[in-house]
Amino acid sequence: MTLTRVLTALVLIPVVVALVLFTPTAVVALATALVTVLALWEYFALGDAIGHRGYRLWTSFCAVVLVVARLLPIATRDLFNRPLSAWPNFVLVVGLHSSALAIFFLFVLGLTVLTLTSRRAPVETLPSAGISSSAFLLVAFPLSFAIPLHGYYKDGPRLLLFALVITWAADTTAYFVGRAIGKHPLAPRISPHKTWEGSIGGMFGSLAAAYVFRYWLTIPLHHLLLMAALGNIAGQMGDLLESAYKRSAGVKDSGGLLPGHGGVLDRIDALILCIPVIWYYLVLVNPRTF
Repeated sequence: MTLTRVLTALVLIPVVVALVLFTPTAVVALATALVTVLALWEYFALGDAIGHRGYRLWTSFCAVVLVVARLLPIATRDLFNRPLSAWPNFVLVVGLHSSALAIFFLFVLGLTVLTLTSRRAPVETLPSAGISSSAFLLVAFPLSFAIPLHGYYKDGPRLLLFALVITWAADTTAYFVGRAIGKHPLAPRISPHKTWEGSIGGMFGSLAAAYVFRYWLTIPLHHLLLMAALGNIAGQMGDLLESAYKRSAGVKDSGGLLPGHGGVLDRIDALILCIPVIWYYLVLVNPRTF
């Protein structure tokens, strides 16, 4: 872990923590939209490397619209100061997925128009539609769950921070354990430097972070540990998925915006799947205690 990497983390982590804990969900939504667009453009750059040029502007526009759609139910609830009992979990699920389906349909319609009116060579039609669709589905859609997670009742900000911290703890412990005792490759064809030892160490890191959060969240410890375990598995899958993207494109990092860390997509790859897993656990299992 280089000095540059550590210094970048020391600057970014306090900013992110302050943003999550001390700003309203609307500000978190704005930050999520910015991060999503940056990640999408890095994703499209990976596609460019293998000759798959996506529709960047349209995909980014729909991603921002999706973020706004995620925010509206929360903003409406806060505006009318509705009690918690008036917003049961099934309403959250139905509302969020209804709006997401509408945005998906809008995205498909625009993609159709772009495909039929584009001056690109016909041989680029399928790759352009494919890379655009995968960017929206694999980056923008799951990352948008950061907004409803932050707006999830009174513990929302701390729950979003929970998802962030278990991911950071997993990354840190996996790195050091992997370097110290890692011998057995986890996915040699995708990421040769990741090991089973590091993966298991990362799991323990997430569980340790969840144990600390027991003093800060109104959720029983066994639920926190299970959420951390599921979030860790999802995060490791997201990390490997992004590694597969980069290996396909023949690059080491998705970008160079964050010194010592690579690109934005490199930093959020685990969170992309971890955040929705935490949210779905909350709304389906409902482990809250008030």
